[in-house]
Parts: sequence; structure tokens; C-alpha cells
Amino acid sequence: MRLSKSPTRVSINDVAVRDGFQSEPMFVPTEVKIRLIDRLSQSGLAKIEVTSFVSPRAIPNLRDAEEVMRGIARAADVIYVSLVPNERGCERALACGVGEINLVMSAGERHNLANMRMTCEQSLEQFRCVMAMIKGTGVRVNGTIATAFGCPFEGDQAPSKIMRTAARYLDMGMRSVTLADTTGMAAPLQVGELVQIFLQTFRGVPLTLHFHNTRGMGLANVIAAVDAGARSFDASLGGIGGCPFAPGATGNICTEDLVHMLELCGIDTGVDLDRLLAIAKDLPRILGHDVPGQVLKAGKRTDLHPHQASPQSV
Repeated sequence: MRLSKSPTRVSINDVAVRDGFQSEPMFVPTEVKIRLIDRLSQSGLAKIEVTSFVSPRAIPNLRDAEEVMRGIARAADVIYVSLVPNERGCERALACGVGEINLVMSAGERHNLANMRMTCEQSLEQFRCVMAMIKGTGVRVNGTIATAFGCPFEGDQAPSKIMRTAARYLDMGMRSVTLADTTGMAAPLQVGELVQIFLQTFRGVPLTLHFHNTRGMGLANVIAAVDAGARSFDASLGGIGGCPFAPGATGNICTEDLVHMLELCGIDTGVDLDRLLAIAKDLPRILGHDVPGQVLKAGKRTDLHPHQASPQSV
């Protein structure tokens, strides 16, 4: 496959320990999370989303946020991210030495009410308070626009609306933006167009794409985004995770499947795929169920198997 814009390097960010584990039916022990993050830190990922500093009552599976963030062994070339919903969460994150804070608001008003229990304007007011707390700390802040490619309650979101939201983020002092396909509604043509508009509107602003594979188009959307100029992607080990406030939504695109595909397209990710697959292999045991990742099941395209002649039919 030939891409019209052929990048030499694409950055991969893993979100499994936060986005994936938060919706699991069972609590993953703190020491297991720490050990998994430490292994991921040695795989060549650009960022790891470690946890979310939300109320333990809201997301019990992440009630150990402080212990995990303080317990990991930090690699110098990896940025450790946490999601922060409000000032209290920001205070907790800063006390743990987080490397980057991620603030999230849905483009769709109804989804934001379901997900964050507040209007978009209320979310933005929370962000202003968080940004005031972070000022002078040197901590990076990324602003995520959820449901950027469609809201399950409102439908498509106009590109102009997404650009206005991004502009408000940047005006507050956020350094980078993520466009998230929170409910898996994105399609390749739409992705290419929105990425081009963003890159032309906000030249030099780091952009990340966060895709879900709800309708089987996750990796196709990555190719469309790369072709339009995107160079950073979120993904989840094993393809676990998903939005609990989106009817029918399934998991994130799979980190090892994404790396495998990009390598076959001649695109360097800096990620050690064999090491990543070895880590993903332990996920079914940790979670107690199978995971969606395909390369984990089928092996890499380059893997060969011994030939065994079939018995002749009678």
C-alpha cells in the first residue's frame, strides 16, 4: 500500500490500564497494574495512560490511582498520563508527579451529560479551574474532544464545531488535542477530512487520534488519518475498553494490531512488537476472559508454521 504522505515515524500511546481496566467487571489488583505498566514502559510506547483521578465511587476499578502512579518505574522516554475530571482530581494527580493531564469533554451535549454529568459549558468551566491550578507546574495538558466523529444521541458533529472546541482548549493553555471516536462512528473519508481541517487550522499543534473498532473500521480510520497527516494514535493493549455511555460501543483499536499494520505499511512506530505481544498474551489470564486482539490469536503475518501433510481422502 502506498500512502500519499509517507511518514517515517508514528507515535503510539497505550490506554489499556485506564480506558480498558475501568470498565472490567473485576478489579485488577494494584500490583498487577504496576507490573503491566512497567513492562509496557520497555516496549517503545510514546505515552501510557496510567489511570484516572476520578471519585472511587464513580469508577471503583481505578480507586488505586495514587498507588499505581506512585508505584510505577518511570522510563525517561515515556510520558505517563492521567485523566483528570475536576480540581480535586487535578490536585491528586499533581501530588503523584503525573507527566501529562488529559481533560475530556464530549462534542455532543447529550453524551457529555451522560458521561460527565454536566453540560459542555460546565465542563469548560472546570477546565479553566484545572488550568489555573496547573499554571507554573510544567505539567503538560492535553484536551480530548470526545464524540468528535459523531454522537450516538445527536449524530454527526460539524467540523466547525470541533474546531471551535479545539480553539477554546488552546486558548486556555492546553498544549495538544486528541480527536476521539468515542463510540466508533468514524469512517475513513470523514476522518481524512477532519484531520486535514485540523492540521490546516492549527498548524504546529500536536494532534492525536483515538479510535474505537465498534463497526470494524478502526484500523482503516488510522490509515486515512495517517494519509491526511496525523502522526500520533491512542490504542489499547488487546483491544480492551470502550465507552459505557454509548449503546453498542465496543473496545478501542488494539495496540499490537495497530503496530503490526503500520509496520507492514513501512511506517516505524518505535514499538517492539514481539515484546508487546508477549505482554498482551497475559491479558486473558489477568482479566479472566478473551480479548479482541487479532494478531495475538493469529500471529504476525510473517510467522510461518511447519507443514503437515493431510491424510488423503478416500
